[in-house]
Amino acid sequence: MAFAASSDLLTMRISNKLVLLLVVGFVAMALIVELPLQQFAMHVLCAFVVLVVAFGLFAMRWIGGGDAKLAAATTLWLGFVGPSGDPTLLVYLVQSALLGGVLTLFILMLRRLPIDTLFVDRPWLGWLNRLHDPKQGVPYGIALAAAGLLTYSNTAIFERLTA
Repeated sequence: MAFAASSDLLTMRISNKLVLLLVVGFVAMALIVELPLQQFAMHVLCAFVVLVVAFGLFAMRWIGGGDAKLAAATTLWLGFVGPSGDPTLLVYLVQSALLGGVLTLFILMLRRLPIDTLFVDRPWLGWLNRLHDPKQGVPYGIALAAAGLLTYSNTAIFERLTA
């Protein structure tokens, strides 16, 4: 999650390899903790539903493609509900929205400030120039990753790992 967030911040991209690693990691961890097949299937269904909805949002240009894939891969780990019946998917989506709203407001405020000439045309600070550019999007993967980390401790996999 930290790599996804930093990648989105620095490059405005979330690698397909990273998303694939999250998916493979989930399958491996589900086998390790002996997640019941029905529960595994519900996690897969949850991720599929999120992927379909997120790609609909991507088609409308409301979110980036990397964000859609990251959200689906993250919800694969979370599932619809946690072991105690908590609505982990809903909690994740609300936290993502709230954190994403704060992130967006912060970036919009940053874009209103003049950028110091020290930072202009420095290749190693290209990410800062992109954040400052009003024509660029918002690295929403930061909010998705943070919400995933905040929600993960209420999941079946986490409970089985710590039991």
